Amino acid sequence: MPTSVRGRFSWHSRVNRCAAATKRLPGFTLIEMLIVLLIMGLLVGLVSVIARPDDRGLLRVEAERLGQLLDLAVMESRLTGRPMAWTAHQSGYGFWRMTGDAEWSEARDSDLLRARTLPRGMLISGLQAENAPAGGAMRLEFSPYGLTHVFAVELSLGAARCVVAASPIGEVRVVADDGRSGC
Repeated sequence: MPTSVRGRFSWHSRVNRCAAATKRLPGFTLIEMLIVLLIMGLLVGLVSVIARPDDRGLLRVEAERLGQLLDLAVMESRLTGRPMAWTAHQSGYGFWRMTGDAEWSEARDSDLLRARTLPRGMLISGLQAENAPAGGAMRLEFSPYGLTHVFAVELSLGAARCVVAASPIGEVRVVADDGRSGC
């Protein structure tokens, strides 16, 4: 015969009540939430640094592009037998072709040699070319015959400077402001 009422004072009911009191409810603790927010903040910061290159990197990419386009204009001039020209203003540049009527027309039919605007803050700060008057217009002409002229186009973005230079043998390359290769 039992001495107590069933379930009221039994040992099993006390264990069940303690387990229910210590059982975790679904959700996150404050520390877990703070750790997740910290990791997300670090990832966002890292992505923003990688996604936006520094001034020197942006300048180097634009200088490499300009060097390749100038080289392409020289090659096109030699292949077609018609002179090509490059003109620039401070914030952009374009390419020109000599037509059959001995007039210059802007190269609009080529996606590569189209007129371009430089990124914000970037400037074409100077042009030095052999046999060119000082302080003249920023213009280079590429003849289909003969040697390529020696020239140097200086690009700047903030304090960073980069030069696209052509050698007497026709090699166009990007050099740092102090003459080192690269910028």
